[in-house]
Amino acid sequence: MRLITAEETAARLGVKLETVYAYVSRGKLARIKGDDGRASLFDADAVDRLVPARTRNQLDGRAPSPPSLDIETSVTTLAADGVRYRGRQAAICAQTMTFESVAEWLWTGTDGREHATWVSDPSVVALATRVSRLLPRSALLPDHLRAITAVVASADPLRFDLRPEAFMGATRSLLSTLVDSLPVRRPGPIPRLRLGEQTVSNSFAARLWVRLSPLRPANQDLLALNAALILLADHELATSTFGVRVAASTRADPYACISAGLGVLAGPLHGSASAAVQLLLVEASQPEGPTAAVARLLRQGVVVPGFGHPLYTGGDPRAGALLAHLRASAPNARRMAIVDGVLDAMNRRHPLAPNIDFALAALAFTAMMPNDAGETIFALARASGWIAHALEELHAPPLRYRMRANT
Repeated sequence: MRLITAEETAARLGVKLETVYAYVSRGKLARIKGDDGRASLFDADAVDRLVPARTRNQLDGRAPSPPSLDIETSVTTLAADGVRYRGRQAAICAQTMTFESVAEWLWTGTDGREHATWVSDPSVVALATRVSRLLPRSALLPDHLRAITAVVASADPLRFDLRPEAFMGATRSLLSTLVDSLPVRRPGPIPRLRLGEQTVSNSFAARLWVRLSPLRPANQDLLALNAALILLADHELATSTFGVRVAASTRADPYACISAGLGVLAGPLHGSASAAVQLLLVEASQPEGPTAAVARLLRQGVVVPGFGHPLYTGGDPRAGALLAHLRASAPNARRMAIVDGVLDAMNRRHPLAPNIDFALAALAFTAMMPNDAGETIFALARASGWIAHALEELHAPPLRYRMRANT
């Protein structure tokens, strides 16, 4: 038997010394007296059996594994051939459907509103616009989204109506308000989106484009942004989606659910990850070129952002689909060449596929959008998936995510 001290036991378990003795009193650990009759020793193997798997991996030098929590969902499947929304390939949806119609499909699983046009209430947009103007100049676009969501919620006295149609109606109105209250960067009429033989007036993608890019969009540009919104709409149980499901389990209203998702999305490891990629692309546009920009990060021991994905060892299929749309549009050919330069630099020694954060940053970079545009697109897109999961959660037992601490 290999014995360790009480202090070593506490360190191994990641708890306080008092907790070790609490384990003894509960019968979880057996205390062995030292030779002096006073010291407390413990069987190291018995202690190891109490170490949570996540902590044990860290102690052994392995990457921590996420806790297992099985949640049944029919919204999205991560299949070998790519992401599927209720059985439909997201990449194909991005070629044939508008973002609005994909959102309706995620919510209902039917095509009854495939040509739906989302509209906002002018009075609510005016309120949201006034609130946006009160924010400091340093506020990022995602800050505006969070503030506007809270204000629009307060202006809706019927927000606690949790019937599915009311839930979806509030979401359509909120997402429309979020877009329509952002400052316009490209004045003029909203361009029409041509999708196959369909011409869509006042599409979500077109309304968002004129608020993010100063460039006059060709139809291919609008199609690329529409594709980005669709490809980002949902990704199974991502951290922000889980946060929304927790909120929905308390029977929170749709605004509160989206607020929960926006809060989790704000982390640099989730929704704002594309901002780091866009900064890399900006540096790659300097005279030294893309290879020098990548080399600088490698020399600093920094992971180059926008490459690799833990769920896609063969490459993120969403990135490939969005980059294909972007190559068909390329609103700025010189900037697209810089994007390709970074890809070439990363593939020179050991090929590493780009992920959706890289493709989203490439879209924002080539369209001359601000550095926070990627997170804004991500948030607006993912809100549609959040609501699909929230609607599912409303049919599940309430408060089912009450966890217990491991003390």
